[in-house]
Amino acid sequence: MIGRTLKFLITALVLAVISPQAFAQQFPTRQIHLITPYPPGGGDIMARMIQESISTSLGQQVVIENKPGAAGAIASREVARTAPDGYTLLFTNVGPMTVAPVMQSDSGYDPVKSYAPVSLVSRQPLVLVVHPSVAANSLSELIKLAKDNPGTVKYSSAGLGSFGHLSTELFALAAGVKMIHVPYKGVAPAITAVLSGEVSMALTVPTGTMNEYIKQGKLKLLGVSTLQPSPLAPGATPIATLLPSFGAAEYWFGIVAPAKTSPEVVAKLNAAIVAALDKPGMKEKFFDLGAIPDPSTPDAFSALIETEAVRWRDAIEKNNIRLN
Repeated sequence: MIGRTLKFLITALVLAVISPQAFAQQFPTRQIHLITPYPPGGGDIMARMIQESISTSLGQQVVIENKPGAAGAIASREVARTAPDGYTLLFTNVGPMTVAPVMQSDSGYDPVKSYAPVSLVSRQPLVLVVHPSVAANSLSELIKLAKDNPGTVKYSSAGLGSFGHLSTELFALAAGVKMIHVPYKGVAPAITAVLSGEVSMALTVPTGTMNEYIKQGKLKLLGVSTLQPSPLAPGATPIATLLPSFGAAEYWFGIVAPAKTSPEVVAKLNAAIVAALDKPGMKEKFFDLGAIPDPSTPDAFSALIETEAVRWRDAIEKNNIRLN
């Protein structure tokens, strides 16, 4: 702790002496640490897909560090407290950034005040799938089924307070129906529960495996959470066309730096990320993961985080969702 504090003070002193423009021109002069709040082989896959290209653009190695735990709060808190010099970044998503701080009063960071957004990386729609035995072949039929049989439609999620949980509660609220939440420990068991008929439905991110289940008739695809039809969920009806108050719910990933990182350094990092996502074949790689690459300006990403922070805080409070 003393070493980290000393490093922060030294960095702050250097930044105070060197002009932001001069510091940005020299940046980076050493390796950059990209912290991810996911275990290896999980949400860090997209970060690793662009890691080499960013390193090449910046002329310094980008090292990815996995620091999972506390729904992403451990990694998020660490980066928020790191020196704002551009050498420690956070690869995050909508959950750790806007949900965890509300669900955990002691998270130790604020989604808007603690970071300098660098760029959005990708977006993933949520797809609404049901077990074949569910007597509904469209969104309108599913809503009617839930209204005619209140409290009998069960849905799975990756856990209490997960993005799928909150999004499904928004769906139920917009539809005016009451459904039963059955939380699981992760996306895979939540989908398995739908496949087995243990629950009726799930609102979750699409995957190549799930698409195969849909093609094989093991799942029925009824809706997608984007405002417009999504190429990642062919034929699925946007939920908002029937339920305008639902709006859109997307599982996005992005990169942020600690607050007070200079705009010049942020701009340099942003350019490297945009270039990495624009490389030939990158779009197809993201599609294979059920995502769409979508780089942004720092200001656009900042506006998205602010909007999402308010939206999911409201969703959590209105539904009185609390961690046990």
